[in-house]
Amino acid sequence: MTFIQKKRQARLDRSSKLGKRSTIKLLWSGLLILSLLVLSACGQNSENTAKIVEGKVNVVTTFYPVYAFTAAIGGEDANVINLLPTGVEPHDWTPKSQDIVNTSKAQLFLYNGAGLEGWVPNFLKSLNSDTKVKSVAVSEGVKLLTAEGDDGHGHGEEHEDEHADDHADESGSEEQVADHHIDPHTWVSPKSAMIMAENIKNSLVEVDPTHKAGYEQRYEELHTKLEALDQRFTNELASVTKKEIVVSHQAFGYLARDYGLKQHAIMGLSPDAEPTGQDIVKLAKLVKDEGIKYIFFEELVSDKLAKTLASEAGVETMVLNPVEGLTQEQVKNKDDYFTLMEKNLQNLLIALK
Repeated sequence: MTFIQKKRQARLDRSSKLGKRSTIKLLWSGLLILSLLVLSACGQNSENTAKIVEGKVNVVTTFYPVYAFTAAIGGEDANVINLLPTGVEPHDWTPKSQDIVNTSKAQLFLYNGAGLEGWVPNFLKSLNSDTKVKSVAVSEGVKLLTAEGDDGHGHGEEHEDEHADDHADESGSEEQVADHHIDPHTWVSPKSAMIMAENIKNSLVEVDPTHKAGYEQRYEELHTKLEALDQRFTNELASVTKKEIVVSHQAFGYLARDYGLKQHAIMGLSPDAEPTGQDIVKLAKLVKDEGIKYIFFEELVSDKLAKTLASEAGVETMVLNPVEGLTQEQVKNKDDYFTLMEKNLQNLLIALK
């Protein structure tokens, strides 16, 4: 075989190998797509299958705390449909086509606001043109906190314009607002939860005045429970000597503000905002310097970083739940907002001794 013939043969061999690799890649791509479709189909079993009920006020809520308060106040007079499935973390969830159908037929759409549900503006635009649903951000009236830095998920975009003047008044400059993102985790503090509950009650009365008495009565019952919870947090956390807490995700700003604690977060406002190695080293030093004994993590997101920091600092981990949703196990155990917040209080008391 001549030199030229050898070169041609080598090219043909390479082309053959590349062809085989392309075929393998295509096969893998096909298998991956098929796997995703299967997983998607399996995941649909965990989606909420609640439907619109004729003859009742139908209320669609975006995630667990709003759903829990609405169901408590609505009682037998309201059909409450929660969009977020059990066991799903809300920061990156987006609605499905059936959610648009249900919300278009509902009388009330309740969402947290403060930038938590970045998909809401487009979602509302997608509703049927003849819909009469009233949408309400139930965090209205809560004095919102801001956090520095970009979490990568656009928290606060939905409400930044709406609240820009308020924050400009507080900080003295609109430019300062642009460098901050609104902390949407209002419900984690019972003080904020009381404001949210009142907004929910007022919204129900507005769309369904016939059942005003029932809504008012159940709201008072819920408010009494939230008030008692608030009092327990106030009284018991006032007696702790330590005030610093290290958490996996920056979800406890309102709890810290309202009960005299200081929050240090491994991740940002979104649990996907990952820290750098330098951040972990700094936090480990803080943990050692302040004599912190526990790093808090939460059930709906990975505990890997919390355990990494705990190992680095030579301390233990413990749950502090932002109550963004329930796990399957918590549903089985009949846990709710109050039982989870009670567990949070007990864990804080252990950690802050």
